[in-house]
Amino acid sequence: MSRTEAPPLPEPLRVPVADSHTHLDMQDGTVEEGLARAAAVNVTTVVQVGCDVKGSRWAAETAAAHANVHAAVALHPNEAPRIVHGDPDGWSRQGAREGGGTAALHEALAEIDALAALPHVRGVGETGLDYFRTGPEGMAAQEESFRAHIEIAKRHGKALVIHDREAHADVLRILADAGAPERTVFHCYSGDADMARVCAEAGYFMSFAGNMTFKNAQPLRDALAAAPLELVLVETDAPFLTPAPYRGRPNAPYLIPVTLRAMAAVKALDEDTLAEAIADNTARAFDY
Repeated sequence: MSRTEAPPLPEPLRVPVADSHTHLDMQDGTVEEGLARAAAVNVTTVVQVGCDVKGSRWAAETAAAHANVHAAVALHPNEAPRIVHGDPDGWSRQGAREGGGTAALHEALAEIDALAALPHVRGVGETGLDYFRTGPEGMAAQEESFRAHIEIAKRHGKALVIHDREAHADVLRILADAGAPERTVFHCYSGDADMARVCAEAGYFMSFAGNMTFKNAQPLRDALAAAPLELVLVETDAPFLTPAPYRGRPNAPYLIPVTLRAMAAVKALDEDTLAEAIADNTARAFDY
């Protein structure tokens, strides 16, 4: 079995659901093909998420062209320090870049602000903090960017989509300090059960991805068990985080049923009950 070969289509869900977080621009094939494969298994809606100015523009254009695609726009937490300090290794999709300082960050944020005003843009994100790839020198840029995105989401009445990697305490602190928007989604939820209880108390949505199926992911399954049903979403984060048994192969929205069935087992719910709740939660979270 080739690691690059797309996994087979799973058994369709009986209840239509949404993929609350995907990156169609990083997946193989056309948008239309990706949406058709998803629809074939009853994944009828996707939230297309931008990670930089160019990707956010693309997300907004794609959502404008497809009724079942909603956009989220943002500078990813790792993008903010690259804009400020430069990216000599060309790690991001833009290639090597010179740093533009805080003026360049403010210019990029102004563009995200303008995109967030569009009606088919339903979310501001993914934004937040990522201490996995960013050293101490980049943390100030990340925090400034995160706080700006919180204000953009509130100004336009959009959902805030959080990327939180190895930064739980600081993400929660900044949300509490700045005042979280009315609808806040922890994408690819990565905290433990205790943090899930804190998020539930604050009314934050928790979106679970294919990594909750991994053998070593018991803390995530415990968090899912602790999360109230009315705050749970499902996502692919495709092309990343492909669920077991296809881990390491390309992910896409049509694999949502694999993760949803694993989640239903953890929640001790039947698949249809969980799918109905998730469909309702996603529409509430993104106000569509």
